[in-house]
Amino acid sequence: MANLCNVAWAVYPDRPIRLIIASAAGGSPDVVTRILAIELVRQMGQQIVIDNRVGGAQTIGTDMVVRATPDGYTIGYANVVTLAINKTLLAKQPYDPDKDLVLIGQFLSTHNVLAVNPALPVKSVRDLIDHAKKNPGKLLNASAGNGTTGHLGGELFKIMTGTQIVHVPYKGSPQGLQDVMAGQVQLMFDNLTSSSPHVKSGKLRGLGVSGPRRSPVFPDMPTIAEAGVPGYVTTAWGGLVAPVGTPRDVIAKLNVEVNRALQSPQLKERYAAIDAEAVGGSIAEFAAFVKAESVKWGDVVRKSGAKLD
Repeated sequence: MANLCNVAWAVYPDRPIRLIIASAAGGSPDVVTRILAIELVRQMGQQIVIDNRVGGAQTIGTDMVVRATPDGYTIGYANVVTLAINKTLLAKQPYDPDKDLVLIGQFLSTHNVLAVNPALPVKSVRDLIDHAKKNPGKLLNASAGNGTTGHLGGELFKIMTGTQIVHVPYKGSPQGLQDVMAGQVQLMFDNLTSSSPHVKSGKLRGLGVSGPRRSPVFPDMPTIAEAGVPGYVTTAWGGLVAPVGTPRDVIAKLNVEVNRALQSPQLKERYAAIDAEAVGGSIAEFAAFVKAESVKWGDVVRKSGAKLD
């Protein structure tokens, strides 16, 4: 058996790999995964075909990964939504992420930014809270979709500030950001990886970042906790998964390749530019992290009363 595993390790991959992303092209998951894929292609010498499959609170694309032939030639991007949040948020899923997916490894973490349309008469998080309290139910909060950290981050913000803001889910970050910039909706909690160019250009006004510390991309922008909501912290993260039954030696090889790719100076530079932190680590470490995040976000869902809109 060991010899067979060594042979499989030596020849894999010998044809293109399909990488399914259950989010829209141009959004944060798509951007960071494509950057990683460039390095993996260079290292492994095989093409990686990105396949964006949107919908169903990211369950449609994830289900395609689950149902794929477990041979290492279909893998998927999975994140805080698919591996942690949906367990509590969705009454029913077409699969069990803990039983039907095999973890390959975590590769990134990033902040969200609370951004508003520049025409909204607020210049700070405190201003937004005051404005929302004076106009209950009139502000609209776009998100990249139901169950995302933009959705639940907004719900947590409302609970912690006692405000009434209406959630408006979109098919992905690009669509939501477009409507915030156009003034169709007023605000959005979105990954810095997709929203930072619009904040830098002035098309959006950033009020605060959601992580435990300030972003090196916007060192003068306070955290939301610093700016008036003590204790508020949310982060977005992602990794790679494969269908259950994928050979263990193939999973191990992919984990090695992912960790190797994360050491690339080119990847680190591109991630730093969009405030994405390269994480890496073992499969066991990723599993322990997913378990802890499932507990955390399950508690947020229950306390906030978050529902699919």
